[in-house]
Amino acid sequence: MTGLTVRHRRTVALDAVDVSFGAGVHGLLGPNGAGKTSLIRVLATVAAPSGGRVELLGRDVAVHRTRAEVRRRLGYLPQEFGYYPGLTVREFVAYVAWLKEMDAGAVPGAVERAVDRVGLGDRIDAKVRTLSGGMLRRVGIAQAIVNEPELLLLDEPTAGLDPEQRVEFRALLRELGTLATVIVSTHLVEDVAAACSEVTLIESGRLAFRGTTGELIALGKGSAADEYGTNPIERGYTTALRDHRADRVAARR
Repeated sequence: MTGLTVRHRRTVALDAVDVSFGAGVHGLLGPNGAGKTSLIRVLATVAAPSGGRVELLGRDVAVHRTRAEVRRRLGYLPQEFGYYPGLTVREFVAYVAWLKEMDAGAVPGAVERAVDRVGLGDRIDAKVRTLSGGMLRRVGIAQAIVNEPELLLLDEPTAGLDPEQRVEFRALLRELGTLATVIVSTHLVEDVAAACSEVTLIESGRLAFRGTTGELIALGKGSAADEYGTNPIERGYTTALRDHRADRVAARR
C-alpha cells in the first residue's frame, strides 16, 4: 500500500500510510481511534480508501474483477461479525465457504477442519444462538479460516476468549503464519508478544513504529515500569507512542 488515506467526513483515519506485509503473523497495535480498524477494513475490501494505491495478493483491488478474486483468497473477522442464530455452527461456516465460492465437494471437510481448529468440534451441530460469547468469537475465527486464506485479517480476535483459549489461539496463529500473511489488530500487547513476528504501531492515522517484536521490546529498556507499563512489550509500546508524539510536536515547531 502506498499513500493510503482514509477519511470519515472531516476526520482523517489514515494519513498517507505506506506499508506492506509479507508472510508471517503481524501485530497491528495502536490506541482506540488510531486507525487500525480502518486499515483492516480497507485490506478486507469492505471499505474503499479515499486515496492511495492498495495491492493485495499481487492484485490491484481498485479493479472490480480482481477485487472479487482477492475476496475468495482472504479471510476476515471484524470486531462484530454478523451471523444467522438459527443456523448450526456447521451450517454457518459452510454458508461462508459458499460465499467464498469454494468447491462444493471440499466444503464439508474444510468446515470440520476449521471448527476443530478453534476447539468447537463438539459443538459443530449446535445452534449458533446457544453459544456463549467466547464460543461465538471462535465461530468467527472458524469462518475466517475455512478457505485456508492466503491473507487472514483478524480485528480484536481474542475478545471474549478466556486465558486458556487465548493461549491455544496464539498457537493457531503461529501455525497459520507459516503459510499465509496474518494481520491481527488488537489492543492486547501480550498477544502480540506471544504470537507475532512483526509489529506495526499506528497513532492518529500515521505509522508510529514498524519492526520486529524484539525491536519494540528493546525500545522500552530502561523505561520506568510504573509509568511505561508492567512488562517489556508494554514499555516498548508506550515508549514508541510517546516518541512518535514528541516527533510530531517538534515537526510542527
